[in-house]
Amino acid sequence: MQAIQKVRHRQADVNGLEVFFREAGHSGRPTVLLLHGFPSSSHTFREVMPTLAEVAYVVAPDLPGFGMSSSPTVDKYDYTFENLSRAIESLLDQLGVERFFVYLHDFGAPVGYHLATRAPNRIRGLIVQSGNAHEDGLGEQWDSAKAYWADPTDDKRAELPDWLNFAGTRDQYLAGLPEYLRTLHPPESWHLDWERMSRPGNIDAQFALFSDYGSHVARFDEIAEYHRAHQPPALVLWGRRDPYFDVDEVLAYHRALERMDAHIYDSGHFLLETHAAECAKLMRAFVLDNA
Repeated sequence: MQAIQKVRHRQADVNGLEVFFREAGHSGRPTVLLLHGFPSSSHTFREVMPTLAEVAYVVAPDLPGFGMSSSPTVDKYDYTFENLSRAIESLLDQLGVERFFVYLHDFGAPVGYHLATRAPNRIRGLIVQSGNAHEDGLGEQWDSAKAYWADPTDDKRAELPDWLNFAGTRDQYLAGLPEYLRTLHPPESWHLDWERMSRPGNIDAQFALFSDYGSHVARFDEIAEYHRAHQPPALVLWGRRDPYFDVDEVLAYHRALERMDAHIYDSGHFLLETHAAECAKLMRAFVLDNA
């Protein structure tokens, strides 16, 4: 019987920021970098890390502004996805990680794609879970956001949904789900997220990142070229009820990548809250097949 892999909880000083991260497994194995999305943290990976650590060295950081990592105010830190990627890059360098698989979820996708396009040879493969990189996934629910990115005025901001509050945080987990799926979600997830988002100045930080997501969309052609030129192997995992990123995005990845395996579940935006065991098994096999 294989020993259960324990998850360790650590802090690192990264360019003056305190970055919290979870790690499991041994550094001699292939590394899997797990990048969370909004509004969560490395907490979202708690159930898949022990299984992954049987075959990999697993690192799951809290991005600056999220979870247990530092949350400087916007006048002290420029909240862009490129800057977040630089912080994660520095953390990987501290840990001696050269090449890695990267898990892309939600806001973690622009962070990971900055890492990938900046140093393509470091990427062993992509694990994509509601991580958008094509227009296909951005349905009409993004129209007001696109209008704001094109013309960031007070009037356009007033037309945006009101999501930077407790109800909006909870909806990231539960929106669009029938009752039998809603009951599978532990409520401490969004309570933890909101407690950390409620830190002084953090709502402004989150809005700054939302604003910078427009720069990620503007990079879709660059990301498409990365896919075309480097053809990283990919495992795509999706919840068919995700109200934020349309399932059409899965087919977009299929068209772009030659070595791509996709699995669509009856779930929402936070797939690992309801299907952690199924996804962990697939991720473990993906690492073994592509190490």
